[in-house]
Amino acid sequence: RARAPGAVVAGHSKWANIRHRKGAQDARRGRAFTKIQKEVMVAVRAGGPDPAANPRLRLAVQNARKANMPKENVERAIKKAQAAGGAGLAEAVFEGHGPGGVAVLVECATDNNTRTVGSVRHLFQKHGGSLGKEGDLRFVFEQRAVFTVPAEPGGEDDLALRLIDMGAEEVEPGDGALTVVAPMREFGAMQERLEAGGVAYTDAGLYRTPVVVKEPSPEDARRSMRLVEALEDEEDVQRVYHNLGPARA
Repeated sequence: RARAPGAVVAGHSKWANIRHRKGAQDARRGRAFTKIQKEVMVAVRAGGPDPAANPRLRLAVQNARKANMPKENVERAIKKAQAAGGAGLAEAVFEGHGPGGVAVLVECATDNNTRTVGSVRHLFQKHGGSLGKEGDLRFVFEQRAVFTVPAEPGGEDDLALRLIDMGAEEVEPGDGALTVVAPMREFGAMQERLEAGGVAYTDAGLYRTPVVVKEPSPEDARRSMRLVEALEDEEDVQRVYHNLGPARA
């Protein structure tokens, strides 16, 4: 396989920032277990109760283990999702704009879509934004499969080339690990390749990153961040993404 030119990119990793931000949010709100349980249930609903045949559920179970969630909690969530027979929690994605035209995408897991729509719309309006319709931001964000692979000092380059051979589109070094990026549709396959090749990873997930960045005024940037933080504290919200860039002076 040809090496992707420029696939190993030095410097700051936007993917690491996304993961760090989500981890800090979960710790601050003390809702990590609830969010993981919801993800387990949604994963079962989407792909079945067997982690070996359901990459998304396998990831959710791994995240539960890393968060020190008791095994019985995970098993209870899987059984609850099975008992619901396809009903219960469902995924919902909302798209809107904050002050200054900042794009905001909200991923939710809800058992009452009407309640969630009302809550999300209220927060957009309260903080000077507006909730849009599905598809408004389809060209603003792209979803990618992202893995964090520990790297020994001095072995980063060889490991990066090996990861590219496995199908990575991008490999970014930083903090004793490599961030591996692949197409969203390749998440399960990439996960299997890493495991089959004996390559350990400490984090994995599907993350959205902005293709287009908005640079609002400082005041609009502050107001948009207050909107993002309010959405993150909403019970049904799993993740919030935005395309806020550096504020203009």
